[in-house]
Amino acid sequence: MSVFTAFFILVYQYPSYWLVRINLIEQVLYGLFTLTIILSSYFNRSRLTLAAIALCVFYLVLTNFIPWQQWLLSHGDWLLLTGASILSLLSVLKDRGLLSIHGVYRLALLSSLAVASYYWFDIVDMLKTRLGHIAQLTPYLQYLTIELSLVCFTLLLLWRGVREKNLVTTALLSSYCIWLGHYYQLITLPWSVLLSMLMVHYLCVVFIDSYLLAYRDELTSLPSRRALNQRALSLGRKYTVAMLDIDHFKKFNDSYGHDIGDQVLKLVASKLALVKGSGKVFRYGGEEFTIIFPGKTVAQAKPALEAVRQAVEDYKIIIRQAQRSTKKVRSSKTPHQMKTVRVTISIGLAARTPKLSFEQSLKLADQALYRAKKTGRNNVSE
Repeated sequence: MSVFTAFFILVYQYPSYWLVRINLIEQVLYGLFTLTIILSSYFNRSRLTLAAIALCVFYLVLTNFIPWQQWLLSHGDWLLLTGASILSLLSVLKDRGLLSIHGVYRLALLSSLAVASYYWFDIVDMLKTRLGHIAQLTPYLQYLTIELSLVCFTLLLLWRGVREKNLVTTALLSSYCIWLGHYYQLITLPWSVLLSMLMVHYLCVVFIDSYLLAYRDELTSLPSRRALNQRALSLGRKYTVAMLDIDHFKKFNDSYGHDIGDQVLKLVASKLALVKGSGKVFRYGGEEFTIIFPGKTVAQAKPALEAVRQAVEDYKIIIRQAQRSTKKVRSSKTPHQMKTVRVTISIGLAARTPKLSFEQSLKLADQALYRAKKTGRNNVSE
């Protein structure tokens, strides 16, 4: 969002750079629409696809490519509410494939919003007539038509933005701000320029989201094993690698269930992410993690690993139910018992030596991890 805002300010403050190319921008915009719709649909970012389709239809009508320009310009309030309602609703929907029944439902839903916005003005007129005799409400009735709806749409988008915290919602919020800003003449840039920036924003979101999907673990938000292999290609000749494993994790899963197990993985990942000494954490797979210390020796990396091990050991995990749910437990009216447990991690580390590849160094760290488990777990072994 901050990058897009900075880019928008630059475009707004220095029109001389793009005004001479406005004809080119108008032509390129059609290509940007097409590219955005195809790529966002291919990578299952259907909310961006639908937003791009809606904005594309709007621009085609605005440029009289679709011959409804006069009608559109004479119904500015309807256009405002329709665009605002579509963008706010998209923030609530989940990304689903468009080439399915879900895509048909979503297109029908967005079309119904346009129809509902059209009849909203008649409904408001009836409400004003019925409430007009209440003196206390008279000064506020004028805000029922547009302002009340916009407040609701804005609050919904902001709530989704805070709750989801993802790039797609941010892109929808940017579109919403531009939509309102242009209507209230707070933004005076041509639609061709605004929509070009939005399509570039959408494309960046698609590319970044796809990268994160490939290189970031969804559960722990740590870089994945693929990212680890990619990072290994850029390592120098001196580094230390550590393999970490949650002790007795299978037994923990069997006792408390996989949902609690996932919470433990998140907890351990959050503690590992705080590692010092320039360590870079990756989820290797299952309950195993890897930390790379570029340019560090074993002696330099070990204190940081000891600190992480201690932080995990010291953290108390409160479990509402001490055992996996059974039919007997579910039928019982007694409240869930609270239980406090702790988890520990074992760590093996190895420094890269001459003529050893990254895979061989990683294997040495894995062997050190095995020794840490054999010597009682919850320790760091070299």
